[in-house]
Amino acid sequence: MAVSPAVTTLCENPNEVFLDVAKLLLTYADNILRYPNEEKYRSIRIGNPTFSTKLLPIKGAVECLFEMGFEEAETHLVFSKSASVEQLKLVRESIAAERDQRLCGGQPVQPTAQAASVSASASSSSSSSSSASASASTSASVSSAAASSQPVSPPPLQPSSLEDSMSFFVTLQSNFQHVLLYENPELQRKARSHIPHQKLSSAAELKLKEAKEADPECKLGIEDFLVLELLRWFKQDFFSWVDCLPCSSCKGPTQNASSLSPSTDDVRWGAQRVENHYCQSCRLSTRFPRYNNPEKLLETRRGRCGEWANCFTLCCRALGLEARYIWDSTDHVWTEVYSVAQRRWLHCDSCENGCDKPLLYEVGWGKKLAYVLAFSKDQVVDVTWRYSCKHPEVLSRRTRVQEAWLLHTINGLNTRRQQALTPARKKELTERLLVELVEFISPKKPKPGELGGRNSGSLAWRMARGETRKADTGTSTQAAGYVFTPTEKEKSDRLLHVRYNAAKDQYCRVSNNSEFIPSWDQCVWRKESVFRKVENDWQMVYIARTEGSSMGKISWKFDFAPAGMKIKSVSIMASSQTFHSGKVCWHLQAGQITTEFSGDGKMQSFQSLSGSSEFIVVAGLSGGEEETSWQHSQLFRQSLKETEESSFEILVHLDDA
Repeated sequence: MAVSPAVTTLCENPNEVFLDVAKLLLTYADNILRYPNEEKYRSIRIGNPTFSTKLLPIKGAVECLFEMGFEEAETHLVFSKSASVEQLKLVRESIAAERDQRLCGGQPVQPTAQAASVSASASSSSSSSSSASASASTSASVSSAAASSQPVSPPPLQPSSLEDSMSFFVTLQSNFQHVLLYENPELQRKARSHIPHQKLSSAAELKLKEAKEADPECKLGIEDFLVLELLRWFKQDFFSWVDCLPCSSCKGPTQNASSLSPSTDDVRWGAQRVENHYCQSCRLSTRFPRYNNPEKLLETRRGRCGEWANCFTLCCRALGLEARYIWDSTDHVWTEVYSVAQRRWLHCDSCENGCDKPLLYEVGWGKKLAYVLAFSKDQVVDVTWRYSCKHPEVLSRRTRVQEAWLLHTINGLNTRRQQALTPARKKELTERLLVELVEFISPKKPKPGELGGRNSGSLAWRMARGETRKADTGTSTQAAGYVFTPTEKEKSDRLLHVRYNAAKDQYCRVSNNSEFIPSWDQCVWRKESVFRKVENDWQMVYIARTEGSSMGKISWKFDFAPAGMKIKSVSIMASSQTFHSGKVCWHLQAGQITTEFSGDGKMQSFQSLSGSSEFIVVAGLSGGEEETSWQHSQLFRQSLKETEESSFEILVHLDDA
């Protein structure tokens, strides 16, 4: 009879080992089938000695449990009431048939890798070590994956590392199994029904055309622009961040208290954990199930980084983008999308609307990274080194499992997952991994967009996680960043013309063939205690002070001396808005001269800068009342629907110095 991929792997064990573990697996399955209403038979404790010594170390054993329908639930594997009993029977019958064959003295069934009628197997990942170690370790991973047609047995574990390795292995297995959900055609269809695909594609095509006109040698492709449009739409229009839900009765603030028990429906949608958002005024609890099923998330459209990355990765796959789910052991998750045009994987964080900013977490948020792993339908890769420019520090923190054990485990699991792939696809994966290796060991320096702290979540939540920079709490100033200097085209035209649109969160250098630069902070000279706020309920966006800060500041710098030019005239349009006692102060700095101007949204000319070679535009935000004072002074407030109107505009006419 046809067998599942996990049973295929299980059959590769020596006969005695197979018979022992098969008996144990059949016991787990039969107990559920015989006693369907007994909760104790639906749960397996990961720390159970029988599980850890007789099942976990055996190739294919844990994969069989996942294929039966067990799911990870922190300290246990759980067969939920919504799991398919028919699926359980299929895997059970495959194991029983093989065991009966061997007990009767027959030859082991020679399973084929084509058995895909049962859900695919589970997994782990490819690992490395510091910049030099990353090279050696990943090279071994590539060569092993390319040359071996059989799974690689992991080296024996030291007793002291068994528990950590066991937990780590189950987590990786669970993630690798989970990403197969994104490949469900019906689920992809449902995701596409929520996505304005045509609108996003048209916007991407327009921007690609503009980029090609500006630079005929442009190496970007339509997928690169489509993912940018998808990120923007997902954050601004589709998904919402949750710190604490408003009270279901009075709509007032709540606090996250102790957890609540999940209901049958919660468990059905993967919510093993339910938060209790408690209202001190009403004495009522508002339930917040942490759903792990992306189908449910298409309906709820809210959560924290786990829900965001889970649903966004599904949306990427639904649009045909090759995407993988990124798990970080320091408690964050995001997505990577493969750029066909650039032949590399792009970091994409839907919570932050950030693309291609891999050093954001280590440099901007101050994360102490250790393990960062990428899960796709075909492969798991240890991508830690893409996200760090401090490899020796990262290596010193990778103590949870032995590197050799992790590497061999990853190679073996990847080999099993790829058994049914065509030779061409296997070759493609290996070639991509080689390209990644070169990227991993190449020196990295943070870009301006990677310097800031986290934007998603409340200040208290970000501070509790240690994901703010000092600037976010109003105690320090960010180092120097972007400087506008004229390009050859702008020198020739003697004009530098810059616009910023808050709704699109995009700069446009009009006089440089309409070059577009995403993200408000990419072109900022300095910023202190400011962030971009999106109000999805009101469909408005603006730049404001971070919560808890009494003062915020942001500036943009223009320098024409390197191009051998000077200023003839400057015109500036800046928009700002205040509420209650909030204040916004705009001024222009040129040498020792400081000139104040209004942020009334009207173009203003400054002839006094004639002859100067540089200037800085500065906006200071202060004032306001009570807890929401940070919202009472705003820059560039704009409707998310006003995608053509500029919020900030600067024209500089130039002369030769």
